[in-house]
Amino acid sequence: MDRPRFFTPAEVAAHNTAADLWVSFLGKVCDLTPLMEQHKGDDLLFPIMQCAGKDISSWFDPETEDIRRHIDPLTNCERYYTPRGRFLHIPPASPRSDWASDIGLPWWKDKRYEVGLLSAKTRWIRVINTLTSQEQRLQVCSEETLTEILQRYLSYNAHACSYTWKHAGTSLDMSLTLGENNVPDEDLELQELRLDRDLFTPAILLHFNDDLTEG
Repeated sequence: MDRPRFFTPAEVAAHNTAADLWVSFLGKVCDLTPLMEQHKGDDLLFPIMQCAGKDISSWFDPETEDIRRHIDPLTNCERYYTPRGRFLHIPPASPRSDWASDIGLPWWKDKRYEVGLLSAKTRWIRVINTLTSQEQRLQVCSEETLTEILQRYLSYNAHACSYTWKHAGTSLDMSLTLGENNVPDEDLELQELRLDRDLFTPAILLHFNDDLTEG
């Protein structure tokens, strides 16, 4: 089974327009752009548009993974709790002739919109090319393997696959995460000590593999 792709909150936040709209909730990342296009002009899209690029987990009951519910003080009936206003696929408070109840799966349960998972913990690393001395800071997901981090780095160095990745003099297992490779994440300790995290960012050294060298 293919691994899901992990995203940082910053990556989700970059998709913050009606023409390119992502949200995250309950650890999932969803691309709602097709939904916005399908229902373009519908006023019920407005609360979703207000939260474009943001995490909307507060809308949901983590146990049921459905929209939170409450007792309506006017009708004493249970209904969805939508303090930002009613949005798409939420039924009206009372029966209406213009409400189509056969909507199928509501968008928050439709896996077609899921594009990956939100990282539970992001971290920064410095990737240093020992051949050229070029250094690149990368924000990565703690759940990502080094192979997946390499994919992020390819936009800075298209030949990154031709290097051996090392930390503290040890070659890294590209199939494992940074943590599994014993690359420490000291963010919490640095925060408690009130030290600048940027000054203690772990360095990953890239050593070029000279394929012409005879063993």
